Amino acid sequence: MGNLKQSLLAGLFSIITIGILTFLTYRTEFGIFLLASFGSSMVLLYGYPESPFAQPKNVFFGHLVTTIVGLLFLNFVPLPIFLTIPLAVGVGVGLMILLNVTHPPAGGNPIIVIIGSVSFDYLLNPVISGSVIIIIFAIIVNKFILKKSYPS
Repeated sequence: MGNLKQSLLAGLFSIITIGILTFLTYRTEFGIFLLASFGSSMVLLYGYPESPFAQPKNVFFGHLVTTIVGLLFLNFVPLPIFLTIPLAVGVGVGLMILLNVTHPPAGGNPIIVIIGSVSFDYLLNPVISGSVIIIIFAIIVNKFILKKSYPS
């Protein structure tokens, strides 16, 4: 029964968190707050908050580092897309591990950045602002509502 409760709560809080980001993106003039990889972040933040990969430092800097890598490859590496995407993902993953900020969902960010040909503004919205919002929600939910030791 514990697994059922955990899965229902993870689903519910994912709906709420992604719902807020979606509302901010589509119903306000504040900009873009959604990043596809945030959906995967929900799995860790609400399903497995005790994981080192779900800690705020990893969530924030994992998304930030891999997005920066994607932007650098998009703008400064003049190779065909079939080469820039795997190189950017590899460098992003390698840097997350090297810097001890591994957040697996962020591994997809270079793909999103390169395929979407996003600008450097993407760092502020959705990456930084969205990451801060999902981290705040994860702390509120895990620490104060579910009474878990989060961040650990």
